[in-house]
Amino acid sequence: MQKEITARHFDLTSEMKEMCETEMEGLTRFFENIISAELILDTERHIRKAELKVKVYNATITGTGDTDDMNNSIAMAVDKVKGQLKKYKGKLKNRKPEEITETIDSITKPRTDVDETEI
Repeated sequence: MQKEITARHFDLTSEMKEMCETEMEGLTRFFENIISAELILDTERHIRKAELKVKVYNATITGTGDTDDMNNSIAMAVDKVKGQLKKYKGKLKNRKPEEITETIDSITKPRTDVDETEI
């Protein structure tokens, strides 16, 4: 899974970055085939906003959180995405899971073979 964290209007500390990455890694418990996750953190006066966009097979799932504490906003956004991932996984059980994993593997794996390239 590719992870991207963006901080707007404030400096992102290393502790907060590690916490965000572990929260995004925790999403794989609910759905294994996540292609990418993008977390946007924003500060406006006394409101801290967190928006989490998760790209999965054939869909993009979004969750937002607005509170006065950045950690609570991140937790709120992650909780919303967890619920949506559970619902999405339930819908996919009726489809062909082999086709979905093949498509995700073709998207995430590199297209060139190391043995075929010339040096």
